[in-house]
Amino acid sequence: MIAPTQDLRQSLADAVGAYEASGNMGALMKRLHEIRNSVMADALVSAAEPWLHMPEVAGPLYERIVEDQPRNARAMVILANAYWLSGRGPEVVGELAARALSVDPENRGAWHMWALTESNPRDRTLRWMQVTQRFPADHLAKAALADNAASLAGQEKDREALQLAITTYEELRAASTSLEQQQALDKALTTLRGWKL
Repeated sequence: MIAPTQDLRQSLADAVGAYEASGNMGALMKRLHEIRNSVMADALVSAAEPWLHMPEVAGPLYERIVEDQPRNARAMVILANAYWLSGRGPEVVGELAARALSVDPENRGAWHMWALTESNPRDRTLRWMQVTQRFPADHLAKAALADNAASLAGQEKDREALQLAITTYEELRAASTSLEQQQALDKALTTLRGWKL
């Protein structure tokens, strides 16, 4: 049994290092399952932090955490993100997002995953609109709303969606402090304002 957090982190680092050196996914999965089954879920939460950006590592560890902590919305969102990044599909990710929202309706990450998993472009745009209404200062959600509205406008020749995209990009432009971001938004706005639907 792996005991202290330091030993656990080192065990995870060794497993990830071996995987990065060999590319052997099977060996990584075997080792991660051994590690996750030998410790308490609470210990996994802190020890896994350095590898949350690696879905092949975060997924197996957070499966155990979510199993042991079914009311941990953050854990569900992390697992949903790992599943999304590894291509598990919108059904399983959407289910995790919905579970996280039922536990913590204020979890912004759960709202993002919920919106992201909608396959219908119009409904996905409406979901992003709901997220931006719930979290008005969430610029990432506003960017997703603008992108989805622009895509919808282009696909369906929808003038309302085009206006929504323009208005949302204008809001992002007004709030931007980065020159590079301002230039990108100006370019997007120029393009969208030139569309003839």
